[in-house]
Amino acid sequence: MSAIAPVLDGTVVLSTGAALALAPRVLRPGVRPGHETPPGPDTPDATPDATPDATPDTDEATSRSAPRPAPRRRRAPGPEALLALVGALFLLNQLAFAVHVRRVHGGSTAFIARHLPPGWFAVPRDSRTLDWLAAHTPAPELLAPSVLRVQAFLELPLVLLAFAAVLRRLDRPLYVRVARSPLLPLAAASYTAAFCAVEWDLRNPYTVDDIVLRIASALATPLLLARIASREPDTAPTAPRPVVFAIELWAYGQLMLVCYDTVLLYNLARLDEQRLARAFVALAVLAATRFVPRRDAPAGPRVAALADALGRGLVLFFVPALAVRYAGSFGTPRLAAAAGAVALVAATARHAARLALPAAAGAAAGCLTVLCFTDPYYEAALLRAAVVALGTTAAVCALLDASRKPLDALP
Repeated sequence: MSAIAPVLDGTVVLSTGAALALAPRVLRPGVRPGHETPPGPDTPDATPDATPDATPDTDEATSRSAPRPAPRRRRAPGPEALLALVGALFLLNQLAFAVHVRRVHGGSTAFIARHLPPGWFAVPRDSRTLDWLAAHTPAPELLAPSVLRVQAFLELPLVLLAFAAVLRRLDRPLYVRVARSPLLPLAAASYTAAFCAVEWDLRNPYTVDDIVLRIASALATPLLLARIASREPDTAPTAPRPVVFAIELWAYGQLMLVCYDTVLLYNLARLDEQRLARAFVALAVLAATRFVPRRDAPAGPRVAALADALGRGLVLFFVPALAVRYAGSFGTPRLAAAAGAVALVAATARHAARLALPAAAGAAAGCLTVLCFTDPYYEAALLRAAVVALGTTAAVCALLDASRKPLDALP
């Protein structure tokens, strides 16, 4: 067992408990945070002159009674735009790292690679772009923070923005409630604890700097996300689209896998044509699904139940997600699996009878996918299985709802 296992296991237990305690309030639809309830007929007027004895002048009364237009707020960028910005910063940091290695360390990554496991620091060797950048970069020693430290600050925004973007695709009001709830800073704290534990297990000359930067990021990132969520425009409710969401989930997962395999591990040399093609296809899918028309008609009972279970599952798994992921490798895998099972049961319990048959079909399809395909990372296998299971479950729900409509129309 790893020396950091108690930290990760404790984070799993605490974050799962916090999610179970706080998620029900967030999942309960209500007044949108940050928006005042408009005054009704029974609301007392707070103006000092609004008393039975007050007799203001006509012009003054007219000016006070006239509705004032709401101030226009500048629309803040959404989580998808900020996620793209963070991804661009990661790529820029990789270029800075490659230039620093060439100019300062003679092209060798041994100064840092010896402190970390194999599979890191595949820097491009034959690249005209990097050759030109290295030749025209003044003071390359100033690029030293590109070695691990910039990345330490950016990893938390990357994962939180990715979650926010996925949740926003599923349910915008729920995304706003989560981003303005205590779940967001708790998730930042839980993720930072997991990051720092793994950082300490892989100690290197920059570990202390990295931990300080991760804590600073944990303080700043929730404030940013809450800020942009508070400026999210109001949208009319629409029918859920679980099948479309499954496709979007696949696209986001592909982008994150490409990012993990290349820039997160300083493996810019692995960004080959195949991975670039996967990234471009995923981006095209995400762009295309934005134009899929949304129906105003209410969804069938099983599709609605599945959408509700998806939202609940994402919210319940939000806080412990990263601790569960790392506990599977550095902690106690059974505890990580138990935490995931608790979140799954809590998310689906209220719809167990309605979703039993579709979920069974989805689980069978997901297991078959795992048996038929092999992947270099278990995250890739998990993504494929989850998308296939969700798509199958959504399709079965839609078929069962459609088969009920003729029966409901009978006298």
